[in-house]
Amino acid sequence: MSIRRFLTLAAGGLTLLAAAPAHATPGLPEARADNAWSASLAPTGDDDVNVTWSGSALRLTDPATAPGGQRAPVAQGLLLTAPHVLATPAGRVTAQVTAQVAGSPAGVEVEVRGLAGERWTEWQTAGEVLPEPVGTVQVRVLLTGAATVTSVRLTASAAPGTPSLAAVGSVYRIYATREGLVGGTTANGHVITNRDHFVALPSRRGLAPKNTGDYTVRVCTTSGARCEFAPVWDVGPWNTTDDYWNPSATRQSWKDLPQGRPEAQAAYQNGYNGGKDQFGRTVANPAGIDLADGVFWDGLQLTTNSWVDVAYLWTAGGPRGVVGSGPLNIRAGAASTFASKGYAATYAQVPIECWVTGQSIAGPYGTTTRWDRVGAGQYISHAYIASTSGGAAPAC
Repeated sequence: MSIRRFLTLAAGGLTLLAAAPAHATPGLPEARADNAWSASLAPTGDDDVNVTWSGSALRLTDPATAPGGQRAPVAQGLLLTAPHVLATPAGRVTAQVTAQVAGSPAGVEVEVRGLAGERWTEWQTAGEVLPEPVGTVQVRVLLTGAATVTSVRLTASAAPGTPSLAAVGSVYRIYATREGLVGGTTANGHVITNRDHFVALPSRRGLAPKNTGDYTVRVCTTSGARCEFAPVWDVGPWNTTDDYWNPSATRQSWKDLPQGRPEAQAAYQNGYNGGKDQFGRTVANPAGIDLADGVFWDGLQLTTNSWVDVAYLWTAGGPRGVVGSGPLNIRAGAASTFASKGYAATYAQVPIECWVTGQSIAGPYGTTTRWDRVGAGQYISHAYIASTSGGAAPAC
């Protein structure tokens, strides 16, 4: 027998109502910019994971499937809606969901991000205040277990906000494990290939849509000898709500831990939470990031799980470029004859500190002598940069 739940979040952002006929026709785009709209619940098939629209409700395609290589021991699915242009800028988006939730674990979560200039904010639970006013928003719906959704009604409104971007991104020393799982499907729907180039973080707040680098990390060996810029395409290890790179006040879970300390690390090293993760499993290592095989073996040239230095690049401002063809060698100087210091993965968004003139390179985006400095002693040819944003980079 189905158990119907009625739930209102404390933030006032999401109201879950009993199942009822949908009020909107899923699959139809919005006709005009509006601050109140119904989300389309029809999956496009490309960026959606393990969800299907039956004509009357959104539900899991396979109730036995957990994205991310079964690392979260619950069946889940994710729907990513198209970006929606607002009539007026807003700092908060609330959601009213008509759904039926049966059994446990089961539930519906609605998450929102906004386009601030040329940069997406981090994903937030509906109802939370965005870090700054935005003119375009995107919504995703997470289903867990036996949950069905018939409508999602969204309302954007003004709210106080403080810009969250700093001059440099947060950098923390984190224990890294190798993800592997070749042939599996990540939380954003990417099918993992041999020697792939992406990372996983234990919170969906930094999960980039498939084939984008909206959320990119720079991960380096502790010596700094090797680095890779890679998009965040999966959720894990251990937890799914641990955005440990954020300040404690805005951290999604475990707000009593210091910024930069993953819950798994605290559980493993200090017995935090009884030594368990959010699912009650005994934490067997302190990992706060998973590296796809190409990042692990080729980018950083690791041979075993290791501590690494991680920068969460979306927490920083400044000019950046999108790597259109990779993995691209990071060179120690402005020529292909300089030693490789690692890679920049396809779709990664790299910070462009400044640029220098160097060897002429013919690449997929033209022939140029411009080399972009993406870190101290780290250069990539601009001939492999598909687009730039965040302003013009200065000459070095």
